[in-house]
Amino acid sequence: MRLVVLGGGESGVGTAILGKKKGYEVFVSDFGEIKNNYKEVLILNQIPWEEKQHTEELILNADVVMKSPGIPDKSNIVKQLKKNNVPIISEIEFASQFTEAATIGITGSNGKTTTTMLTHHLLKQGGMNVGIAGNIGKSYAWQIAENKYEAYVLELSSFQLDGIEEYRPHIAVMTNISPDHLDRYNYDYNLYIAAKFRITKNQTEDDYFIYDDDDPAIVKWLSENTIRAKKIPFSLTKELKEGAFVKNDNINIIINNEEFTMPINELSLQGKHNVKNAMAATTVAQLMRIRKETIRESLSNFQGVEHRLEKVLKIQNVQYINDSKATNVNATFFALDSMITPTVWIVGGVDKGNDYSELMPLVREKVKGIICLGVDNTKIVEAFGDVVDTLVETTSMTEAVKIAQRMAEKGDTVLLSPACASFDLFENYEDRGKQFKNAVQNL
Repeated sequence: MRLVVLGGGESGVGTAILGKKKGYEVFVSDFGEIKNNYKEVLILNQIPWEEKQHTEELILNADVVMKSPGIPDKSNIVKQLKKNNVPIISEIEFASQFTEAATIGITGSNGKTTTTMLTHHLLKQGGMNVGIAGNIGKSYAWQIAENKYEAYVLELSSFQLDGIEEYRPHIAVMTNISPDHLDRYNYDYNLYIAAKFRITKNQTEDDYFIYDDDDPAIVKWLSENTIRAKKIPFSLTKELKEGAFVKNDNINIIINNEEFTMPINELSLQGKHNVKNAMAATTVAQLMRIRKETIRESLSNFQGVEHRLEKVLKIQNVQYINDSKATNVNATFFALDSMITPTVWIVGGVDKGNDYSELMPLVREKVKGIICLGVDNTKIVEAFGDVVDTLVETTSMTEAVKIAQRMAEKGDTVLLSPACASFDLFENYEDRGKQFKNAVQNL
């Protein structure tokens, strides 16, 4: 069996290693450059590879192709493969056939990284031998090739879910849905929603689907479609007979007549959206039979996620916060919503078809100045130019932070929450966040 891997990054190299171990003839092809550390691994494992090109005669003869999530369907080589009816799957699909380990699959437009890391933290503290993968850390395929975990917590993007056929998580979590990546779904929100719901398509009556019952897109889809998994909702606004809800400033979770409660003010992560993330993760932990006392302890000592509302430093009584992971409007909505002081907001980057209007009330209420950090800031300027006292454009992080320092007064917050992708000026959102932190530390 010939396995061709498109993309020589983390998921690609992990898939190549697992494929070789399972007896496939493997070839890795990357249209860009492969990083040196990945090249060394491929050479060490004697896996042939190419970079800066896709050689058709070495690719189109594949029995199966694993496509990295970043490669769009409209790329030439993918079109050719489809024309030749070669099956194209994701790393998650390829790897899951080689493990008996249960998986917890977590998706959503926002909150999935925090929920994934928090869920992993709860299960690990509860004594489970559990791996974490998907969009985080070492790839799922690579871990299956090397490790024996009894369960995996997987953060899954819509791109990864596009490439699944048989993959079935024992527990699926959907944190929320808001318009994101619409450029990849012909600007059709319904196609994006359908991609997210692929997470539950192979689930059976023995599986669980945990979801945000306050989210209109999720509720609407569930009212129009049937799923086989047992549904467990969570909500901030209504009391549920079964599921997770808030009452008297406590999180309450009732599953199979078992109840869990914990005061919200004891959570280490603050903000309404983090209450939801905590409810989702705790529901998983309860289904996996983790002790309640352990869950409570773990919720109160969890450290949070880098680049997600991460407090960097306080300088001259101004708090600097790195929320570089906010790559869409909805994520930035959560960030602005949790601000309790006047805010200088650094925003901008590659626009994915953003509609900034839903941020308007928060900007009017909380934002005193805006610094646009992107190549094209037209939409941001048009949306907020008349709303804030000061709006400045820049294309350098160092400059943005210096301007922010001049705008901010004692007691204010400087918030990097871009609402956009980072590829115009940075390698990725991590690079953007690290540059912000460096610039703040050098003030």
